[in-house]
Amino acid sequence: MTRVVFALFPGVTQLDFTAPAQALARMPKAEIVCAAATCEPLTTDAGFAIVPSQGFADCPRADILCVPGGFGVTDAVRDSQTVEFVARQAEGARWVTSVCTGAFVLGAAGLLEGKRATTHWAYTHLLDRVGATFAPGRVVEDGNTVTCGGVTAGLDFALTLIAREAGEETAQAIQLALEYDPAPPFATGDPSRAPGALTDALKSRVYAGAAARMEAALSGRHDASS
Repeated sequence: MTRVVFALFPGVTQLDFTAPAQALARMPKAEIVCAAATCEPLTTDAGFAIVPSQGFADCPRADILCVPGGFGVTDAVRDSQTVEFVARQAEGARWVTSVCTGAFVLGAAGLLEGKRATTHWAYTHLLDRVGATFAPGRVVEDGNTVTCGGVTAGLDFALTLIAREAGEETAQAIQLALEYDPAPPFATGDPSRAPGALTDALKSRVYAGAAARMEAALSGRHDASS
């Protein structure tokens, strides 16, 4: 059995979690565990709730640990219960992974020091705050640490990990079963292809402030530990 533990928190982006969970659940002998501080319904950043299956205190050990991202990460990196849970689970895990800004929770737990990593494009400039070096790519592997870009990259990450755990043929079969054959209507899924004005407007409206809050959260955590 391969136990996949997702570390969840209020304000998580549900697709960061549910997309890889859907793929990883189809891996042979996989068990998905959704862990949070309590088993109470947890509000995602889409406004609806999900129900964790385990509390941090009694969560079994992970073979694969995954931390999704979301706007709630700014609080999660300052929450000692969440950070300590991730650090404990990482000790015996075969794979330590994140989706999107979940990378900063790994970083807050000291798990990205000296590692190559990636995250959502709007936050890559902050990876050095947690000791990581930004490496471009939808999925970045460094030893047993695997990080990926924003939101939808979680499915690429899951298929990559399935190939490592169960072989490429199994990963390909799961990709086919999920009919994962992206053909987006617009070529604007990455800043390198999106019009500059569109990227600038989105940064101004959403991500400049969000990145500043993330930086403040990481700085505040560092100051508190000094």
